[in-house]
Parts: sequence; C-alpha cells; structure tokens
Amino acid sequence: MSDIPKDLLYTEEHEYVRTTDDEGVVAIGITDYAQGELGDIVFIELPQIGANFGKHDVFGTVEAVKAVSELYSPLTGEVVEINDRLDKEPALVNTAPYTDGWMIKLRLRNPSERDELLGAAEYATRLGE
Repeated sequence: MSDIPKDLLYTEEHEYVRTTDDEGVVAIGITDYAQGELGDIVFIELPQIGANFGKHDVFGTVEAVKAVSELYSPLTGEVVEINDRLDKEPALVNTAPYTDGWMIKLRLRNPSERDELLGAAEYATRLGE
C-alpha cells in the first residue's frame, strides 16, 4: 500500500502538490506510488529557475533502472526553486518522496487550478487502495 499524505493534492499522472510557507508557491514531486513503480531512481532532469510551464507541460524526466518517465506540471506557473540535492542524490525521491525528494517549487499563475487536482481519498481510489 502506498503512502498518501492527506494534506497534499495529486494528479492522475502521480505528481503531488504541497503548499509552502510562501503564499502562491507550491512544491511538486512524484508520489510514493510512482517512485515504487519506477524502481531505483538514478538520474533526474529538472528545468532551470525562471522556466514557465502550463498545466500538463513536461517539466523534466526521471531515469530509473527500469524506465525513463516524463514529469508533468500539475499547475501553470514559473519555477522559482529546484531541488539541487537531487543532482547528487536522486535516490531521495525513492526514500523520501514527500519531504527531501521534492523536485521543483512553482509560483502559481492560476491558483484556482488546484481545485481540479485530486484529494488523498480520490487519489487512493484511483490507485485501487
């Protein structure tokens, strides 16, 4: 059974969105389920700070032993921070996807898009849990 924190929002593509202390900025990463499906993560390609993405745009890739997967932006906004630790420690996504394994922080252009994301219960239902 996957870890699905109740205070996060989720996409059907297995990204999560976490609010931050900076109003209008969210942290984005992949879910525990996604990292488990990928297996051992060996490389992560993330965008530059200042890059802009629309909802569902590809913002990077995750390379695991078993597969390479694209990362999709769950919301529209501008990248204001990337998790530099993932350059040297990509396995943080496996060991701590919701804490140290976050990928980017996005300043939202349209905060109301969050209303279209899945809550924890809805996401668990999609996973069949």
